[in-house]
Amino acid sequence: MAETPAEPQIDCELQPPSNTLSEPQLQSQLHPLSEPQPLPQPDTIPQPDTLPQPDTLPQPQPLPQPDTIPQPDTLPQPDTLPQPQTLPQPDTLPQPWPQPLPQPDSLPEPQPLPQPDTLPQPCPHPLPQPQPDSLSEPQLLPQPDTLPQPWPQPLPQPDTLPQPDTLPQPQLLPQPDTLPQPWPQPLPQPQPDSLPEPQPLPQPDTLPEPQPQSEEEVKPWVWTCHRVLLLFLLASSFCTSILGLAYYSQQHRPPESTPPASPPCTSPACQRATARLSISVDPFSQPCDYFLFPCGSEGASLSNRGRQRGKGIPLHPQGHKSRAAQAEKERERGRKERETGTDIIEKATADRMPDRQTALLLTMREILEADDRSSPGNSAKQKACMFYRSCMDTGPTETAGPEPFLRLVHKLGGWAVSGQWNQTDFNSTLSLLMRDYGTFPFFSVYVGKDPNDTQGDKRYIQIDQPDFQIPTEWSSKTQKSKANTQILRLFLASYQRLLSLLGSPSSSTSLHIGLFISLSSELAVAASPLPHRLQQGLLYQRITIKELQVRTLAPAIDWLSCLQTTFHPHPVSQSDHVLLHNLPYIVHMSRIIGKWLNKHELSGSGPLHTFMVLSLLHTVIPALDSRFTQTERNFSLALGTTEEDVPRWKQCVLQTEKGFDTVLTHLLRETTAYTEADELIQNVYSSIKSKLPDLRWRDEESRMSVLNKIQSLTPRLSTKNIFSEAELNQLYSKVTIDEHKYFSNYIQSLSLQRQRSSKLFSQTEGDDIWSITPFLSGNELVFPMGMFVQPLFHPTYPRAVNFGVLGSLMAKDILHLLLPNIHSQSMSPRSIAECVRYQYLSMTEGPGREEAFSLSPAQQQEMWVQYSALQIALQAYNQSLKKYPGDSSLSGLSHTHLFLTSFTQINCDSDPYHEFMPFEPSFLVTVICGYSDLCPTTLSCPNKPQQHLLGTC
Repeated sequence: MAETPAEPQIDCELQPPSNTLSEPQLQSQLHPLSEPQPLPQPDTIPQPDTLPQPDTLPQPQPLPQPDTIPQPDTLPQPDTLPQPQTLPQPDTLPQPWPQPLPQPDSLPEPQPLPQPDTLPQPCPHPLPQPQPDSLSEPQLLPQPDTLPQPWPQPLPQPDTLPQPDTLPQPQLLPQPDTLPQPWPQPLPQPQPDSLPEPQPLPQPDTLPEPQPQSEEEVKPWVWTCHRVLLLFLLASSFCTSILGLAYYSQQHRPPESTPPASPPCTSPACQRATARLSISVDPFSQPCDYFLFPCGSEGASLSNRGRQRGKGIPLHPQGHKSRAAQAEKERERGRKERETGTDIIEKATADRMPDRQTALLLTMREILEADDRSSPGNSAKQKACMFYRSCMDTGPTETAGPEPFLRLVHKLGGWAVSGQWNQTDFNSTLSLLMRDYGTFPFFSVYVGKDPNDTQGDKRYIQIDQPDFQIPTEWSSKTQKSKANTQILRLFLASYQRLLSLLGSPSSSTSLHIGLFISLSSELAVAASPLPHRLQQGLLYQRITIKELQVRTLAPAIDWLSCLQTTFHPHPVSQSDHVLLHNLPYIVHMSRIIGKWLNKHELSGSGPLHTFMVLSLLHTVIPALDSRFTQTERNFSLALGTTEEDVPRWKQCVLQTEKGFDTVLTHLLRETTAYTEADELIQNVYSSIKSKLPDLRWRDEESRMSVLNKIQSLTPRLSTKNIFSEAELNQLYSKVTIDEHKYFSNYIQSLSLQRQRSSKLFSQTEGDDIWSITPFLSGNELVFPMGMFVQPLFHPTYPRAVNFGVLGSLMAKDILHLLLPNIHSQSMSPRSIAECVRYQYLSMTEGPGREEAFSLSPAQQQEMWVQYSALQIALQAYNQSLKKYPGDSSLSGLSHTHLFLTSFTQINCDSDPYHEFMPFEPSFLVTVICGYSDLCPTTLSCPNKPQQHLLGTC
């Protein structure tokens, strides 16, 4: 190692050259480099170890001999050092280096240095020299990623400067506050006596870089280069690894459907919901097949699960196949149930979402079948459960045969068909049937409001034509009903079968059935369908009982006695008003009864009495053995009536409710989660109130009318007319239930139904246990408890399920109830419906699907309701998450994924508002996902021609 030469002395003083650039001129040529480090004072400057070399640097130049190297970077004495100037950037600065290295290929061409002969002073560095008083704070070193010039070799520094042991930046320069600047910038003027004689500068393209050397030794260049290169490669590898890891984590981050922050729901209700999700198709696994076709059907196949849309829409590709597929599906389902005796509905609910009525029935079934031994044996709850079990146990009923009914007929005084009849009074028998057996042979009676009475909620006795057992056809030409001859033959055969099951002698059967058919035909001829009565203004005709009793109207019926008996203990007087719904029939019915009563030749056969007994038989057939029910079913099939087969459990639940409605209401209340239900109600209604002001209203009057109506209503959960357990036990204290005698239990339930009818005079509308939609009561929007049942709602469900299923249904209910005429009040339904329709057509373009279809105003309104309901429910769910962060999950799905999956499942399996929808409501998820990042996957169809969703709706 060569000895460090003594510092040469020169006697010239550096002067600023004539072509020195000003600082703004220099800065205008600079590229945006990172800020360099400030220059240190010479007494505190650390010694940089080695400067980083780009991988493209040429081989280092050999070190010049110390006696020939001018010392350009000898630092001035501290007492004469002015403030350094901001360094120019090396990419555009004319190269003032004494010995620059050859430039790499990728670096910009250096500007030529001024010639030494133009310098006013023969100084070793003809560099642009600013005045000392204009120097600013030292500039920071540029970062290596933007540095165009290769770094010069280490400059000689005083032997007292420390060596930095680590180089944090890729250029391996230390970053202390006092880092010296190795740039070819005009340095502070040194003392003249310390500088050597100036050496002529070579041209920039051939000048070698000045070689740094310390006062003690000059380090080997090869070792320095290798060390710099090694450190540079290590730093580059480290940065590349960091960037690679970042890219990998971005591309392979866990999908949104499996966030670890969502704990799984493990309650029994959630386990059933999870099983239902696992069986059904995830709509986001095959979004094109699921959202564009009927609920996940394979391709264009229209026979798989879900309903088809397109009812009433011309040229819609799904219209005709829809009805055929659905009808075939229903026929297949009925055939399997009849052949195997299995409960198809019960099995279907395991993997499908039932409709709301079925869901409520399933909940009541679960309550009645629960083995609850906490209640005493004579409690109202136990009596209701015993009644249900006696209905489900068909063994004793099959064994008893017709005997229970024959004993009941004997109790009524017998009948002429059996040859034993004690000539009972007509009106007395009629009153008895109406009071104790809920049978109305000649007219029907019920309690309800008068829609024309706007001053109050008073209830009236209403009298209407009965549901005739004999089928009739209405003739618009003659304005009368008549019985078809072919139908009469079927009707005759059916009642001959019923009488034979009752053990009636065949010798008298034909006579009594003939009289029964003749009387039925004469009564039915005056009956008229509801549209005709509505058109003729025959509904809600108010009249007093006294006026009805006069000879000119309907004197054959003892109206006051019959009505007092039926509605006891509610008081009924002759001055009370009743509402008639077909006065011509009432007058005609009274005349026919009077004529048959005065036929003395028929007094022994008692046709009117036989008519009333056969009407009672029709009432109690559900409590008789299966031969009677099968006879009725065969008659319906012969008429071409395709009634759905009702499973036994559903029949028993419905029958239990008729007699024990208050008990089931009490039991349903115990299972309702009021806190969670009220939160759902309030969030959904709040979202509706925030959405409606954004609609495009046709005029200010419409806008204020709707908004004031919405703001004036108070939503709440129904809680009225709920009895305590003690009150229920007292109410049913006189009821005796035998688990093995369903017929007698059934007769008691008919009496309980009559008692129930008397409550209707004071009971508010909508408190029926089977209510499943909200209703208005004054300034309250009431939500019945029957809405909040499994699998539509459960307090342990993730809120995403509750809002996605019941929240969306609730939003539809409210919009239909409060905004039935929104299409005439706002322009938004039409514009939104057309937007959704356009996006549907753009997604379904292709061979065989080019047909366009138009939307009627009713279809536009329904599409707006469906689309708005999805938005409202999703907004309500997000509000709930903001208030109560965090939610559980099913099957590892994220919150939004679970919400949208639940929405599509309820709309595929059970959509109560599908009549005017041209396609599956689940397609609306595609529209929502088209302009947001809510969906867990991109809804694209690579094998199907489609257009990008062009905007939001």
